[in-house]
Amino acid sequence: MAMSRPRAVFLGSDAIALPLLDWLVGPEGAAQVELTAVYTQPDRPVGRGQQVQANAIKRWALDRGLPVHQPEKLTPEVRAAYIAAPPDLALVMAYGHILREDFISAAPLGTINFHASLLPFFRGASPIQTAVAAGVAETGVSFMRIVRALDAGPVSDREVVSIGSFDTALEVEQKLAAACVPLLARALPRLLAGGLEFVAQDATAATFCRKLTKEDAALDFAVPATVLAARINGLNPWPAAQVEWRGQALKFGLADVPGGVVLDGTPGTVLGADGTGLLIATGAGVLRVRRLQKPGGRMLAAAEFLRGSPIPQGTVFGSRSMAPLVASQPFPIGARSTGLA
Repeated sequence: MAMSRPRAVFLGSDAIALPLLDWLVGPEGAAQVELTAVYTQPDRPVGRGQQVQANAIKRWALDRGLPVHQPEKLTPEVRAAYIAAPPDLALVMAYGHILREDFISAAPLGTINFHASLLPFFRGASPIQTAVAAGVAETGVSFMRIVRALDAGPVSDREVVSIGSFDTALEVEQKLAAACVPLLARALPRLLAGGLEFVAQDATAATFCRKLTKEDAALDFAVPATVLAARINGLNPWPAAQVEWRGQALKFGLADVPGGVVLDGTPGTVLGADGTGLLIATGAGVLRVRRLQKPGGRMLAAAEFLRGSPIPQGTVFGSRSMAPLVASQPFPIGARSTGLA
C-alpha cells in the first residue's frame, strides 16, 4: 500500500508565487506533497473602475479545484479551525497577514516562507523595490522558517539573481518568481527527510525596508544621478517616480547615468536629449531618463515620447524630498521615514 504524501497548504496573495505553485502541483512537486488548500487575501477593488476581483493566486487555485480560504483577518476562530485540522507543511509567500505563534507552529514540518531578498538584508514589506532602488548588484529569495519577529527566522537556502543596469522592480520580480522553483526543488526533499538545516541570521547585518506609498514617487535632483537612476528603476511600476510638468504628473519609468557626458546645470534642469533619453542635471552627474509617461498615456521610450511632447532644454523640474527606503532597524508602523540610513 502506497504511503500518503504530506499535506501542504499555501498562503500567499501575489502573482510572484505562481511559478512555485505550478511546480508544486507538477510531476516533481506532486510526487512529494499534496497541495490541499490555498489561503489568500479577500477579493479587492482593482484598477480605475475599482471593480472587485479575485487575485491571481485565487484564480490559479480555483482553476485547479483547490479549496480557497480568504479571511479578512486571522481571527481566533480562523486560527482555531486551522489548528484543529492542520496541514503537515505550510508554505508562505507574500501573504499579507501577520501570523501568530499558534498558527505558525501548527504544521509539524514547519511554516516556511519565501522572502524576496538575501536575508538578513531588506527585511520588510518592499524588498524587491528597495533592492533595486538601493543600487545593489544582486538579490534573491531566502527559504526561511517564520518566527514572530520581522523576517528574522533562520534560513536554510537562498537562490541568487542579478540586478541588471536596466532592470526595474518588475523585471527583478519576474526573476525572483522563477528563482523560487529551483530553491524549492532543492529544499523540499531535504525538508521532508528531516535533513534541512536552518541557520540563524546575522542580526547585526540586518537592514529593513518599509511599505511604499504614493509619496515615494518624489525625486530630489540635488542628490547624485546614480541614486536617482536606481530609485526610478526600483519604483517602477509602482508608485513610479514622477515630476510635475505643465501642471501634470510626468512619470519616469527607466533611467541610467550616461558615460562620458559632462554637462552642467542647476539640479533639475533639462540639458537636452540624446538618442535614448532625456538628460537632466543633478547634484552630481547627469541623469538620463529612458522612459516617460503622461497621465492617461502609455509608458513610452523617451525618443518616442519627446517626438510627440517635446520638453525644451532649460525646463526645470522641481525637487521634493525623498524619504529613506532602507534603515538599520524596523521602520515604525505607518511611517515613511525614521531618519535612519
